Amino acid sequence: MRQVVGCILPLWLGAAAHTNVPRAIPPERVRANDNRTPAGTRRDGVLTLRLETREGEWHPDGDSDPGLVVRAFGEQGKPPVAPGPLIRVPEGTEIHAFVRNRLDDDTLIVYGLSSRGTTVAPAADTIQVRPGEVREVRFVAGAVGTYYYWGTTRAGALGARPSADAELSGAFIVDPRGTTGPARDRVFVIALWSRTPHAGGLVFSGDLLRFTINGKAWPHTERLSYTVGDSVRFRVINTSSAVHPMHLHGFYFDVESRGDGARDSTFDPAGTRHLVVTERAASGRTFTMAWAPERTGNWLFHCHDNYHVLRNAALDGSPRPAGHTAHVANHALEMMGGLVMGIEVRPRRGDATAVAERGTRRALRLVARVDSGGTEENPAYGYVLRDGARTVPNGGPLLPGPTILLKRGEPVSITVVNELAEATAVHWHGIELESYYDGVADFSGGPGHVAPAIAPNDSFVARFTPPRAGTFIYHPHADEVRQQQAGLSGALLVLDDPAAFDPTHDVVLLLTVPRLRADSERVLINGRLSSPALELRVGERYRLRLIDIHTFRPSMIARLTRDAAAAVSWRAIAKDGMDLPPDQATVRPAVQQMGNGETYDFELVPNEAVDLTLTISSGAGVLLASMPIRIR
Repeated sequence: MRQVVGCILPLWLGAAAHTNVPRAIPPERVRANDNRTPAGTRRDGVLTLRLETREGEWHPDGDSDPGLVVRAFGEQGKPPVAPGPLIRVPEGTEIHAFVRNRLDDDTLIVYGLSSRGTTVAPAADTIQVRPGEVREVRFVAGAVGTYYYWGTTRAGALGARPSADAELSGAFIVDPRGTTGPARDRVFVIALWSRTPHAGGLVFSGDLLRFTINGKAWPHTERLSYTVGDSVRFRVINTSSAVHPMHLHGFYFDVESRGDGARDSTFDPAGTRHLVVTERAASGRTFTMAWAPERTGNWLFHCHDNYHVLRNAALDGSPRPAGHTAHVANHALEMMGGLVMGIEVRPRRGDATAVAERGTRRALRLVARVDSGGTEENPAYGYVLRDGARTVPNGGPLLPGPTILLKRGEPVSITVVNELAEATAVHWHGIELESYYDGVADFSGGPGHVAPAIAPNDSFVARFTPPRAGTFIYHPHADEVRQQQAGLSGALLVLDDPAAFDPTHDVVLLLTVPRLRADSERVLINGRLSSPALELRVGERYRLRLIDIHTFRPSMIARLTRDAAAAVSWRAIAKDGMDLPPDQATVRPAVQQMGNGETYDFELVPNEAVDLTLTISSGAGVLLASMPIRIR
């Protein structure tokens, strides 16, 4: 049983060994580190850095909410911080670091205080510091890039650290030579504190944990503010044990580099851009992203593994009612937690107020309603699409969600009607639109004009004009885990000519979680556990649209194989609804790892009559779903 001492949980040492013995509360707090101020003193090309590891009282939620005792890095003479002090220097800087271990009983193992960007791991990458000891290291920073350092009191991988060590990580940024003045980017370190370890980073709704960005969990993460036309750059560092598909609402971003903490692979700045709305970051991985806010309003940047953005269980163990039964004043603030950041985009000074569009809009109705076979614990919901006199589906079951076909450049008005007994909202994932219609209940919009959750027996009209053809998604953004598992999600295709859409050659493959928890080890393909064969013909051209809107499993792998062996080939043509440039639209083996919220389009032109199989497996290789494909 947990023990609470003055609203501070004891130091958790992991599933196998934790203490229930009351501990003296440390006299200092672990402060959240926004990674704006570099640590140490730099003089004559040398950074002198004095790090200490101490125990402290950490509050990942509000400062007055219950906290935890954890281990954290800090600079000598300064409070410990989560994440650790930011190391940021120009390329070529020599770093002279002193590391003191002020823990009472545990030897500290530190990784990453060595030259970064080398082709082989440096011999001095790992140092051990006994209790009370100080270790000294000298090294040259290394190549330009986004890196990190981390510590643990138990030898092993980054993702296998004891819970109390979860915030023992810090960003290590190497800027180009000659860089001066304030940084023009933001650094975000992702971490996970959990009472028990999680194999492969998989977590569930009842787990007591905290996913944090720069030491805080939503809604206590930093609120970001920009002006239309700004150039924005994020460096994202995943020091947790879990995989995080990070999704930006409303805008595409350019992935400028990807790294593993030791090396950072920067894409050629003169080359084509890597434009996405969701970027998957595995444990220990980093990426940098650049984007330009083009429209005002409130937007989210968050992990799209739904279990990583659940509202947080109280650290003091107090129970919380189920979300659909609770009185919720603000769904965004009360029903989400963890890896979420809010972004406000302000208008430029002197910009005219936007003028409402005039003219004819195509009108659709999307109805959320109860399907057959559900229970209070495992509800069955679905969408019905009404387009003029046409209704899809025209009967049950309501799986999968109906595919919505829109025309590029044509204004559309979608009235979302809620026939459920609980509030809902619909997010148009990947669509570039005005904030008010983005679909985050009680958040989307701006000052004095925030979109509400859609109450039972009420409706909301979303208006937008899709600017590009591509593969997108619609899904709830209120009580997401419950409602998506119940069946509320679907494909949204924007086409140049919807009337010419041919589902025989343009194939949607929607991957979702089963409604029943007993089937959670499986994946639905187009709403089915057992998929009928896909019939194709030799020499004809097919577009396969892979859409991953699973609620967890951010590492699924799709393969198209022959004789259950080697993968065949396909040509990549789009990612997240954005057409790939010629140098990226290449023929490659038909294997694709996917994160939640990602879409991938591939072209397949069979050249012989053969039987193929599309398989969906976990990152660990467990088969989750399959679909036979017969080519004749």
